[in-house]
Amino acid sequence: MKKTYRILPVYTGDVSGFASALYELGGMCVIHDPSGCNSTYNTHDEIRWYDKESLIYISGLNDIDAITGNDDKLIENIVYAAGEMKPKFIALANSPLPYLNGTDFKGICRILEQKTGLPCFYVQTNAMHDYSAGASAAYLAFAKKFLKPLPKRTGNKPGANIIGSTPLDHAATVFGMSDEYEFVSNWSYGTSFEDALKATSADVNIVVSSAGLAVARYMLEEFGIPYKFLGDYLDVRREKSKCYIVGEAVTSGFAASQIKTRYGKDYNVVATTEITDGLLGENDIRCHGEEEIREALADAEVIIADPLFKLVAPKNAKFIELPHFAMSGRLYLKQIPDLMKTEEYYHES
Repeated sequence: MKKTYRILPVYTGDVSGFASALYELGGMCVIHDPSGCNSTYNTHDEIRWYDKESLIYISGLNDIDAITGNDDKLIENIVYAAGEMKPKFIALANSPLPYLNGTDFKGICRILEQKTGLPCFYVQTNAMHDYSAGASAAYLAFAKKFLKPLPKRTGNKPGANIIGSTPLDHAATVFGMSDEYEFVSNWSYGTSFEDALKATSADVNIVVSSAGLAVARYMLEEFGIPYKFLGDYLDVRREKSKCYIVGEAVTSGFAASQIKTRYGKDYNVVATTEITDGLLGENDIRCHGEEEIREALADAEVIIADPLFKLVAPKNAKFIELPHFAMSGRLYLKQIPDLMKTEEYYHES
Protein backbone atom coordinates (compact mmCIF):
# COMPACT_ATOMS: atom_id res chain seq x y z
CA MET A 1 0.00 0.00 0.00
CA LYS A 2 3.02 2.31 -0.14
CA LYS A 3 1.85 3.86 -3.40
CA THR A 4 -1.51 5.02 -2.04
CA TYR A 5 -2.50 8.52 -0.92
CA ARG A 6 -4.46 9.25 2.23
CA ILE A 7 -3.78 12.95 2.90
CA LEU A 8 -2.05 14.33 -0.19
CA PRO A 9 -3.89 14.73 -3.48
CA VAL A 10 -2.52 12.85 -6.46
CA TYR A 11 -0.79 14.74 -9.25
CA THR A 12 -2.72 15.87 -12.31
CA GLY A 13 -3.55 12.80 -14.39
CA ASP A 14 -2.17 11.58 -17.69
CA VAL A 15 -5.25 12.65 -19.66
CA SER A 16 -4.67 16.27 -18.62
CA GLY A 17 -1.00 15.88 -19.52
CA PHE A 18 -2.08 14.82 -23.02
CA ALA A 19 -4.38 17.84 -23.33
CA SER A 20 -1.76 20.26 -22.00
CA ALA A 21 1.01 19.05 -24.31
CA LEU A 22 -1.15 19.43 -27.44
CA TYR A 23 -3.19 22.47 -26.34
CA GLU A 24 -1.54 25.02 -28.64
CA LEU A 25 -0.60 22.81 -31.57
CA GLY A 26 -3.75 23.37 -33.61
CA GLY A 27 -5.25 19.92 -33.35
CA MET A 28 -8.61 18.73 -32.11
CA CYS A 29 -8.00 16.66 -28.97
CA VAL A 30 -10.85 14.25 -28.22
CA ILE A 31 -10.97 12.41 -24.92
CA HIS A 32 -13.34 9.44 -24.78
CA ASP A 33 -14.86 10.22 -21.41
CA PRO A 34 -18.21 10.84 -19.66
CA SER A 35 -20.02 14.15 -20.04
CA GLY A 36 -18.92 16.91 -17.67
CA CYS A 37 -15.26 15.96 -17.39
CA ASN A 38 -14.12 18.56 -19.91
CA SER A 39 -14.01 21.14 -17.13
CA THR A 40 -11.18 19.18 -15.53
CA TYR A 41 -8.96 19.16 -18.60
CA ASN A 42 -9.81 22.67 -19.79
CA THR A 43 -10.09 24.70 -16.58
CA HIS A 44 -8.90 22.96 -13.42
CA ASP A 45 -5.70 21.66 -15.07
CA GLU A 46 -5.20 24.49 -17.55
CA ILE A 47 -4.36 28.19 -17.20
CA ARG A 48 -4.58 29.07 -20.92
CA TRP A 49 -8.34 28.54 -21.11
CA TYR A 50 -9.16 32.25 -20.80
CA ASP A 51 -6.45 33.45 -23.19
CA LYS A 52 -6.23 30.91 -26.00
CA GLU A 53 -8.88 29.08 -27.97
CA SER A 54 -9.16 25.41 -27.07
CA LEU A 55 -10.04 22.47 -29.30
CA ILE A 56 -10.22 19.97 -26.46
CA TYR A 57 -13.39 17.88 -26.49
CA ILE A 58 -14.86 14.94 -24.66
CA SER A 59 -17.04 12.31 -26.26
CA GLY A 60 -19.88 12.45 -23.69
CA LEU A 61 -19.57 8.72 -23.04
CA ASN A 62 -22.66 7.31 -21.30
CA ASP A 63 -23.51 3.94 -19.76
CA ILE A 64 -24.98 2.47 -22.93
CA ASP A 65 -22.06 3.62 -25.08
CA ALA A 66 -19.62 2.13 -22.58
CA ILE A 67 -21.44 -1.19 -22.40
CA THR A 68 -22.12 -1.62 -26.12
CA GLY A 69 -18.97 0.05 -27.47
CA ASN A 70 -20.88 2.52 -29.63
CA ASP A 71 -17.94 3.60 -31.79
CA ASP A 72 -20.16 4.85 -34.63
CA LYS A 73 -21.51 7.66 -32.44
CA LEU A 74 -17.99 8.70 -31.44
CA ILE A 75 -16.80 8.71 -35.05
CA GLU A 76 -19.82 10.65 -36.34
CA ASN A 77 -19.45 13.34 -33.67
CA ILE A 78 -15.74 13.77 -34.34
CA VAL A 79 -16.28 14.00 -38.11
CA TYR A 80 -18.96 16.65 -37.60
CA ALA A 81 -16.85 18.70 -35.16
CA ALA A 82 -13.77 18.48 -37.38
CA GLY A 83 -15.81 19.75 -40.31
CA GLU A 84 -16.88 22.76 -38.25
CA MET A 85 -13.57 23.57 -36.53
CA LYS A 86 -11.07 22.77 -39.34
CA PRO A 87 -8.23 21.53 -37.06
CA LYS A 88 -4.71 20.68 -38.23
CA PHE A 89 -5.09 17.12 -36.91
CA ILE A 90 -7.17 14.92 -34.61
CA ALA A 91 -5.72 13.30 -31.49
CA LEU A 92 -7.60 10.72 -29.43
CA ALA A 93 -7.10 9.74 -25.80
CA ASN A 94 -9.19 7.78 -23.37
CA SER A 95 -10.44 7.55 -19.81
CA PRO A 96 -10.47 4.27 -17.83
CA LEU A 97 -13.69 2.77 -19.21
CA PRO A 98 -12.77 2.67 -22.93
CA TYR A 99 -9.32 1.46 -21.88
CA LEU A 100 -10.78 -1.43 -19.91
CA ASN A 101 -13.29 -2.19 -22.67
CA GLY A 102 -10.49 -2.51 -25.21
CA THR A 103 -11.79 0.15 -27.61
CA ASP A 104 -9.85 -0.04 -30.89
CA PHE A 105 -8.62 3.55 -31.03
CA LYS A 106 -6.05 2.86 -33.74
CA GLY A 107 -8.81 1.48 -35.92
CA ILE A 108 -10.97 4.51 -35.18
CA CYS A 109 -8.06 6.74 -36.20
CA ARG A 110 -7.84 5.00 -39.58
CA ILE A 111 -11.57 5.52 -40.17
CA LEU A 112 -11.33 9.17 -39.13
CA GLU A 113 -8.46 9.80 -41.52
CA GLN A 114 -10.52 8.34 -44.35
CA LYS A 115 -13.62 10.34 -43.47
CA THR A 116 -11.99 13.70 -42.69
CA GLY A 117 -8.78 13.68 -44.71
CA LEU A 118 -6.98 14.86 -41.56
CA PRO A 119 -4.02 13.21 -39.83
CA CYS A 120 -5.21 11.34 -36.76
CA PHE A 121 -3.29 9.60 -33.98
CA TYR A 122 -4.01 7.92 -30.66
CA VAL A 123 -2.31 8.59 -27.33
CA GLN A 124 -2.84 5.79 -24.82
CA THR A 125 -3.99 7.22 -21.51
CA ASN A 126 -6.14 5.66 -18.81
CA ALA A 127 -6.14 8.14 -15.88
CA MET A 128 -3.98 5.71 -13.90
CA HIS A 129 -0.72 7.60 -14.48
CA ASP A 130 0.37 11.15 -13.78
CA TYR A 131 0.53 14.12 -16.13
CA SER A 132 4.18 13.60 -17.09
CA ALA A 133 3.37 10.20 -18.62
CA GLY A 134 0.43 11.62 -20.60
CA ALA A 135 2.36 14.62 -21.91
CA SER A 136 5.34 12.41 -22.76
CA ALA A 137 3.16 10.02 -24.77
CA ALA A 138 1.46 12.93 -26.56
CA TYR A 139 4.75 14.55 -27.57
CA LEU A 140 6.08 11.25 -28.86
CA ALA A 141 2.93 10.45 -30.84
CA PHE A 142 2.92 13.94 -32.40
CA ALA A 143 6.58 13.63 -33.37
CA LYS A 144 6.14 10.21 -34.95
CA LYS A 145 3.15 11.44 -36.92
CA PHE A 146 4.49 14.74 -38.23
CA LEU A 147 8.24 15.27 -37.96
CA LYS A 148 10.31 14.96 -41.12
CA PRO A 149 14.03 15.61 -41.72
CA LEU A 150 14.80 19.25 -42.46
CA PRO A 151 18.01 21.02 -43.45
CA LYS A 152 19.83 22.59 -40.54
CA ARG A 153 19.38 26.29 -40.03
CA THR A 154 21.93 28.72 -41.43
CA GLY A 155 21.89 31.28 -38.60
CA ASN A 156 24.90 32.67 -36.80
CA LYS A 157 24.22 30.51 -33.74
CA PRO A 158 23.01 26.91 -33.28
CA GLY A 159 19.25 26.49 -33.11
CA ALA A 160 17.58 24.98 -30.03
CA ASN A 161 14.18 23.52 -29.20
CA ILE A 162 12.63 23.77 -25.73
CA ILE A 163 11.14 20.34 -25.03
CA GLY A 164 8.66 19.54 -22.24
CA SER A 165 7.27 22.98 -21.39
CA THR A 166 3.64 23.06 -20.24
CA PRO A 167 1.86 25.10 -17.54
CA LEU A 168 1.66 21.98 -15.40
CA ASP A 169 5.39 22.34 -14.63
CA HIS A 170 6.16 25.85 -15.89
CA ALA A 171 3.12 27.98 -15.16
CA ALA A 172 5.21 31.12 -14.61
CA THR A 173 8.54 30.22 -16.18
CA VAL A 174 9.82 32.18 -19.15
CA PHE A 175 12.48 30.44 -21.22
CA GLY A 176 14.89 32.61 -23.13
CA MET A 177 17.83 31.66 -25.29
CA SER A 178 21.31 32.43 -24.03
CA ASP A 179 23.94 33.95 -26.29
CA GLU A 180 24.86 30.39 -27.21
CA TYR A 181 21.62 29.46 -29.06
CA GLU A 182 18.82 30.79 -31.20
CA PHE A 183 15.23 29.71 -30.60
CA VAL A 184 13.57 27.28 -33.04
CA SER A 185 10.47 25.88 -31.29
CA ASN A 186 8.91 25.40 -27.87
CA TRP A 187 7.18 22.11 -27.15
CA SER A 188 4.67 23.40 -26.30
CA TYR A 189 3.91 26.56 -24.35
CA GLY A 190 3.72 29.65 -26.54
CA THR A 191 4.10 27.87 -29.86
CA SER A 192 2.18 26.71 -32.93
CA PHE A 193 1.79 23.71 -35.19
CA GLU A 194 4.03 25.31 -37.79
CA ASP A 195 6.72 26.09 -35.22
CA ALA A 196 6.67 22.53 -33.91
CA LEU A 197 7.27 21.16 -37.41
CA LYS A 198 10.51 23.17 -37.60
CA ALA A 199 11.97 21.18 -34.71
CA THR A 200 14.14 18.92 -36.86
CA SER A 201 16.03 21.93 -38.22
CA ALA A 202 17.46 22.58 -34.74
CA ASP A 203 20.93 21.62 -33.60
CA VAL A 204 20.00 20.68 -30.02
CA ASN A 205 17.00 19.93 -27.83
CA ILE A 206 16.84 21.34 -24.30
CA VAL A 207 14.74 19.08 -22.07
CA VAL A 208 12.98 21.17 -19.40
CA SER A 209 10.80 18.49 -17.81
CA SER A 210 10.57 14.72 -17.64
CA ALA A 211 7.72 14.85 -20.16
CA GLY A 212 10.20 15.92 -22.84
CA LEU A 213 12.71 13.12 -22.43
CA ALA A 214 11.10 10.42 -24.60
CA VAL A 215 10.61 12.68 -27.62
CA ALA A 216 14.12 14.10 -27.22
CA ARG A 217 15.49 10.55 -27.34
CA TYR A 218 13.33 9.86 -30.39
CA MET A 219 14.68 12.91 -32.21
CA LEU A 220 18.22 11.83 -31.35
CA GLU A 221 17.62 8.38 -32.84
CA GLU A 222 15.65 9.48 -35.90
CA PHE A 223 17.20 12.85 -36.79
CA GLY A 224 20.53 12.89 -34.96
CA ILE A 225 19.59 15.88 -32.79
CA PRO A 226 21.41 15.68 -29.43
CA TYR A 227 19.69 16.75 -26.24
CA LYS A 228 20.76 18.33 -22.99
CA PHE A 229 18.94 19.05 -19.77
CA LEU A 230 17.83 22.40 -18.42
CA GLY A 231 20.88 24.16 -17.01
CA ASP A 232 22.95 20.97 -17.45
CA TYR A 233 21.76 20.28 -13.92
CA LEU A 234 23.11 16.72 -13.79
CA ASP A 235 26.65 18.06 -14.24
CA VAL A 236 26.45 19.88 -10.91
CA ARG A 237 27.60 17.55 -8.16
CA ARG A 238 25.47 17.68 -5.03
CA GLU A 239 26.47 15.91 -1.82
CA LYS A 240 24.13 13.88 0.38
CA SER A 241 22.10 16.23 2.52
CA LYS A 242 19.15 16.52 4.88
CA CYS A 243 17.81 19.34 2.73
CA TYR A 244 15.28 18.24 0.10
CA ILE A 245 13.45 19.55 -2.95
CA VAL A 246 10.25 17.62 -3.60
CA GLY A 247 8.63 17.39 -7.04
CA GLU A 248 9.18 16.63 -10.71
CA ALA A 249 12.67 15.32 -11.46
CA VAL A 250 14.01 17.83 -14.00
CA THR A 251 12.61 21.05 -12.52
CA SER A 252 13.59 19.98 -9.00
CA GLY A 253 17.06 18.91 -10.16
CA PHE A 254 17.52 22.23 -11.91
CA ALA A 255 16.47 24.15 -8.79
CA ALA A 256 18.86 22.09 -6.66
CA SER A 257 21.74 22.73 -9.06
CA GLN A 258 21.06 26.46 -9.07
CA ILE A 259 21.02 26.62 -5.28
CA LYS A 260 24.28 24.66 -5.16
CA THR A 261 25.94 26.93 -7.73
CA ARG A 262 24.71 30.23 -6.32
CA TYR A 263 24.60 29.56 -2.59
CA GLY A 264 26.81 26.51 -2.08
CA LYS A 265 24.02 24.56 -0.35
CA ASP A 266 23.35 20.90 -1.12
CA TYR A 267 19.77 19.81 -1.72
CA ASN A 268 18.71 16.29 -2.69
CA VAL A 269 15.69 15.73 -4.91
CA VAL A 270 12.74 13.65 -3.77
CA ALA A 271 11.20 12.88 -7.15
CA THR A 272 7.49 12.28 -6.81
CA THR A 273 6.30 12.18 -10.43
CA GLU A 274 6.38 9.12 -12.64
CA ILE A 275 9.29 9.57 -15.07
CA THR A 276 12.66 9.51 -13.33
CA ASP A 277 15.01 7.13 -15.19
CA GLY A 278 18.21 8.94 -16.15
CA LEU A 279 17.04 12.16 -14.50
CA LEU A 280 18.30 11.88 -10.92
CA GLY A 281 21.63 12.49 -9.25
CA GLU A 282 23.34 9.84 -7.14
CA ASN A 283 21.91 11.19 -3.88
CA ASP A 284 18.41 11.86 -5.15
CA ILE A 285 15.44 9.67 -4.22
CA ARG A 286 12.60 8.31 -6.32
CA CYS A 287 9.45 7.72 -4.33
CA HIS A 288 5.83 7.43 -5.29
CA GLY A 289 3.06 7.36 -2.77
CA GLU A 290 2.44 9.23 0.42
CA GLU A 291 4.12 6.79 2.78
CA GLU A 292 7.32 6.69 0.74
CA ILE A 293 7.41 10.50 0.63
CA ARG A 294 6.90 10.73 4.37
CA GLU A 295 9.71 8.24 4.97
CA ALA A 296 12.07 10.09 2.61
CA LEU A 297 11.48 13.35 4.47
CA ALA A 298 11.69 11.91 7.97
CA ASP A 299 15.16 13.36 8.69
CA ALA A 300 14.63 16.62 6.79
CA GLU A 301 16.05 19.85 8.13
CA VAL A 302 14.86 21.99 5.19
CA ILE A 303 12.21 21.15 2.58
CA ILE A 304 11.43 23.03 -0.62
CA ALA A 305 8.10 21.85 -2.04
CA ASP A 306 4.55 22.68 -2.95
CA PRO A 307 2.72 23.91 0.17
CA LEU A 308 0.52 20.82 0.24
CA PHE A 309 3.56 18.70 1.14
CA LYS A 310 3.53 20.37 4.56
CA LEU A 311 0.84 17.83 5.38
CA VAL A 312 3.40 15.00 5.36
CA ALA A 313 6.54 16.94 6.34
CA PRO A 314 8.20 16.73 9.76
CA LYS A 315 6.94 19.52 12.01
CA ASN A 316 10.45 20.61 12.98
CA ALA A 317 11.72 21.00 9.39
CA LYS A 318 12.03 24.44 7.84
CA PHE A 319 9.61 24.60 4.91
CA ILE A 320 10.15 26.80 1.83
CA GLU A 321 7.09 27.00 -0.41
CA LEU A 322 7.53 26.31 -4.12
CA PRO A 323 4.01 25.90 -5.56
CA HIS A 324 3.60 23.39 -8.39
CA PHE A 325 0.51 23.74 -10.56
CA ALA A 326 0.28 19.98 -11.25
CA MET A 327 0.02 19.35 -7.51
CA SER A 328 -1.99 22.18 -5.93
CA GLY A 329 -3.66 23.64 -9.02
CA ARG A 330 -4.99 27.17 -8.64
CA LEU A 331 -4.66 27.27 -4.84
CA TYR A 332 -1.27 28.97 -5.04
CA LEU A 333 -1.25 30.00 -8.70
CA LYS A 334 -0.33 33.62 -7.95
CA GLN A 335 2.63 32.47 -5.87
CA ILE A 336 4.18 30.20 -8.52
CA PRO A 337 7.64 31.61 -9.35
CA ASP A 338 9.67 31.71 -12.53
CA LEU A 339 11.92 28.68 -11.99
CA MET A 340 14.70 30.38 -13.93
CA LYS A 341 14.84 33.05 -11.21
CA THR A 342 16.07 31.18 -8.16
CA GLU A 343 15.87 34.29 -6.00
CA GLU A 344 12.08 34.28 -6.35
CA TYR A 345 11.73 31.19 -4.17
CA TYR A 346 15.06 30.70 -2.36
CA HIS A 347 16.91 33.07 -0.09
CA GLU A 348 20.10 32.15 1.73
CA SER A 349 19.59 32.03 5.49
